[in-house]
Amino acid sequence: MPAQPTYPGVYIEELPSGVRTITGVATAITAFIGKALRGPTDAPVTITSFAEFERTFGGLHRDMTMSYAVRDFFTNGGGQAVIVRLYKAVTGSASKATYDVTNLTLQAASEGAWGMMVRVRVDQNPATDPNAVAAADNLGVNASDLFNLTVWDKTTGVTETFLNLTTKESARRADRVLATESNLVKVLTSLPANILPAAHPGALTDPDVWDSSSSKSTGAKSSPASDIAVDSAPLDLAAYQGSQSSKTGLYQLEKVDLFNLLCIPPDTRGSNVPDKVYQDALIYCFNRRAMLLVDPQDAWKSVSSAQSGAAGMNLTGPQARNAALYFPRIKQADPMLGGQVDTFVPCGTIAGIMARTDAQRGVWKAPAGLDASLLGAVGLQVELNDADNGLLNPLGINCLRTFKVHGRVVWGSRTMRGADAAADEYKYVPVRRLALFLEESLYRGTQWVVFEPNDEPLWAQIRLNLGAFMHDLFRQGAFQGTAPRDAYFVKCDKETTTQNDINLGILNIVVGFAPLKPAEFVIIKLQQMAGQIAT
Repeated sequence: MPAQPTYPGVYIEELPSGVRTITGVATAITAFIGKALRGPTDAPVTITSFAEFERTFGGLHRDMTMSYAVRDFFTNGGGQAVIVRLYKAVTGSASKATYDVTNLTLQAASEGAWGMMVRVRVDQNPATDPNAVAAADNLGVNASDLFNLTVWDKTTGVTETFLNLTTKESARRADRVLATESNLVKVLTSLPANILPAAHPGALTDPDVWDSSSSKSTGAKSSPASDIAVDSAPLDLAAYQGSQSSKTGLYQLEKVDLFNLLCIPPDTRGSNVPDKVYQDALIYCFNRRAMLLVDPQDAWKSVSSAQSGAAGMNLTGPQARNAALYFPRIKQADPMLGGQVDTFVPCGTIAGIMARTDAQRGVWKAPAGLDASLLGAVGLQVELNDADNGLLNPLGINCLRTFKVHGRVVWGSRTMRGADAAADEYKYVPVRRLALFLEESLYRGTQWVVFEPNDEPLWAQIRLNLGAFMHDLFRQGAFQGTAPRDAYFVKCDKETTTQNDINLGILNIVVGFAPLKPAEFVIIKLQQMAGQIAT
C-alpha cells in the first residue's frame, strides 16, 4: 500500500520484487505397503533409516517381506521412506495383546503376535525418596501417587522405562505418557481415580524378573483363545485396496503430502502381488505423480515366462508411463535364516538405486548402468545374457544382469510404456521421472498465483520465477542443448491466455523442456585402413 502523507517529511515504502523462488521437490521418497512385525496400522509413518524402522516396526521378520525391501532400500542409498503397515484381523483371535496389571490394564500398542512376547513391571519408590518427593512437588501430587513402569519386548530386546507416572491429573498421567512415548504398550481402560497400580515383588535387577513363570512381571493374557493376539491373516485384494473415502489400505497414502516411488512387496515369501493390486496402485500413482515399481512374479524363471507374464499383468495405457518392471528377482543372504541364500523381490533395491542416482547425478540420469550396482545381492534368480536382454528390452522389461568385475547391476531403464511397439514419448524412466518432478515442483511453486490479478504484470512475474527455476535445472545439466533457448521455454502472455480465458478466470502457462535420453545402444564402427595411395 502506498504511504498516506499526513505530515511534511520523508516516508519509506517497501516495494515487492516479484521474485518468488520455486523449490524443487524431493524425487525419491518411497512408500512401502505390506506387513510388519508391529507398528501403527492406521496411518503412514515416515522414517529416515532402517534403525528407525526397527524401533517402530520391529525390524526384519522372516515372514514379512516388506521388512527386507525396506532394508534393501536404505542399503542401496535410500534416504526417506513412508511405511504403510497393513493388518487383517483373524476371526476368533485378538488383534492386540492385553496385560492385566493389578489396578491397571494395558494393551499392546499395535496389532500382531509380537505383543504376546512383551512383559511389563510396576515399581514404586519409597514415599520418603528425595527424588520422588521432588518429582511429586513439580507435578502437584504426593510422592505416594507415583510409580515406575518398565516394558520389555523379548523378541527384539527393546526395553522402555517410564519414571514417575501417576493416575492423577498431571503432566505424567500414565495414559497420556504411554500414548505419546511408548511404541510397545498403551492404557486400555480408564485409569483408576484413587488407586495406585500394585507394585510387583522383587527388584528389577533380579535375574528372573522377565521369566514367563515369574510373578515379578506380567505377561500377556494367554486365555481364552479370543485374548491371544495373532499376526495378520493373509492379505487379500480387499486389504490392499482398502477404501479411498476412509483412507485405508493403499489409500492411507492420502494422508501423506508427497511420495515419489511406490513399492508393494508380496505378502509372503515366494508369493506374488495380485495383478489387480498393481492395476489399482498404478492408477493411484498416476494421479499422485509417482512411479510404481513392479516386481516380477516368482514363477518367472525364464525369458519366455517373463514375456508372457508381463503381458498378462494388464498394466497398459497412458498410466503405464508411471510404472517400471524389473526382472528377475534377486538372491540375498538372509540373516533371519542363519545366512542362507533366499530369493527376494527387487523393488526396495531399485528404489534405493534411484535415490542414490538422484543424489549423485540428478533425477534426469537413468538409474541403470555399471554404477547402478545391486548392493547386498549375491545372485539373481535368472542369469540373463545379451540375447535374453535383447528379447526383453523391446518389451519394456528392465533386466538385472551380472557382469564380471562389476557384479550385479540394473541394465534397463524403460517404463511399461517403453515397448518399441508403443512408441510413447515417455519411453524412458528418467524422462518420465523428470517430467513428474517438474509437474510437482511447478504445481507447488505456483499456488501463490491463484486469485492474483490476471494481467501482464502477473504474467511477467510468472515468466521470471518459472524461468529462473528452469534455468537453474539447465545449469545443472537436466536438459538438452547448449543454450537456454534450446533447453526450455516458459510462455505466459496474451497468446496463451486470451480475453475469453481471463473472463472465465483461467490463466494458461506453457512450460516446455528438452529431456535428456539415455544412450541405450552404443555402436562403434571399426574400419580397416588398407593403406592410402598417394595421388
